[in-house]
Amino acid sequence: MKTSVSVALLLCVTTFVCQAEDFRQRLISVEENIRHESWSLEGSDFPFKTASPVSITKKTLHGGKQEGVEVIEVDNGALRFTVIPTRGMGIYEVVKGDLRLGWNSPVKEIVHPSYVNLNSRGGLGWLEGFNEWMVRCGLEWVGHPGEDKFINNVGDEATMDLTLHGKIANIPASEVEIVIDEEPPHMIRVRGRVDERMFYGPQLELWTEIATAPGSSVFTLTDQIVNEGADDQEFQILYHTNFGPPLLEEGAELVAPIKEIRPFNDHAAQAIDKAASYDSPTPGYIEQVYCMELFADENNRSEVLLKNSKHDRGVSMAWSVEELPYLTQWKNLPALDAGYVTGIEPGTSFPHNRQVEREKGRVPKLKPGEMRQFQIEFGVLMSEVEVSETEESIRKIQGDRETKVNSEPEE
Repeated sequence: MKTSVSVALLLCVTTFVCQAEDFRQRLISVEENIRHESWSLEGSDFPFKTASPVSITKKTLHGGKQEGVEVIEVDNGALRFTVIPTRGMGIYEVVKGDLRLGWNSPVKEIVHPSYVNLNSRGGLGWLEGFNEWMVRCGLEWVGHPGEDKFINNVGDEATMDLTLHGKIANIPASEVEIVIDEEPPHMIRVRGRVDERMFYGPQLELWTEIATAPGSSVFTLTDQIVNEGADDQEFQILYHTNFGPPLLEEGAELVAPIKEIRPFNDHAAQAIDKAASYDSPTPGYIEQVYCMELFADENNRSEVLLKNSKHDRGVSMAWSVEELPYLTQWKNLPALDAGYVTGIEPGTSFPHNRQVEREKGRVPKLKPGEMRQFQIEFGVLMSEVEVSETEESIRKIQGDRETKVNSEPEE
């Protein structure tokens, strides 16, 4: 009983609303020692009558490096998405009609973390499993590999080698459940807990919820990070959200109310005037990265849009700049088979090495027991009208305020 009560209490705080009559199904629980290899809910078995047909399926993948990977597929009748509990509750893809949010990585399987060596290739091993639409970077650090300082177990300052983008994406979830609201519109919620803990190290818990209403083209990601340790703890999180064809193509464009933009390095600086636009696949292309801060509305919310060349397909992302004050744009436009992709990445910092971000005051801390929440709303846009309306909303946020363009990387 202790386990059920503690999990329920943690999942029912702030925006995680629970009612006794809601449908809930626990699929994975370390504390209760359960795991459903497969499970589904659809048709007449669905607990509530909904305007659109809904199905939820949990399955375990087999073969190659995907052996043992668990995925949850949600189809709300208008769009479907695939959550990966085995890989830190990342999202593999989102599909609506002829539009897929995702990309064609050279990594073809959903790779089990046991096959990922984060230390390989000078700390770039994270890339061995990188093919998701949305993968979190964090939680202890998010940025590029390199050396940083820490206090060791005897209280001395020591150095450690940080690997690319942290560990959370390669930690399986300890608790996973499906919740369906009893009250209309019967929101479907996939919830999970991922722990990043070690002795004499971070004791961070990530509680996440991906929620959507039946028949909706909108879904919301809500994360809560809790410091379960007895001391203040640094943390970082960055949402590495990645888009390839058909949305990404020559003439595609990022629309954002940019307050300030700066190139990540000297190479990116050469093309900062074309940061918002995208070219066709270009063999030999070297990635370009841009660091931005955005304007927001009176409620501190900002919004960005990625649209295709015809302006009849797009995706919107909206969030609070108080929660996620920084945006990284990653442009990687080589040959299609090499990973033609762009990343639109809200975060608590930019993806420099943590030592750099700390020096710039962009590494927050959590006090013991403190919780920080992050929420991003995604909209899948399937017409010129929807794209145009979203673009107008962003233009209103920008207003007549000018963008500050820094042509040189941050020193």
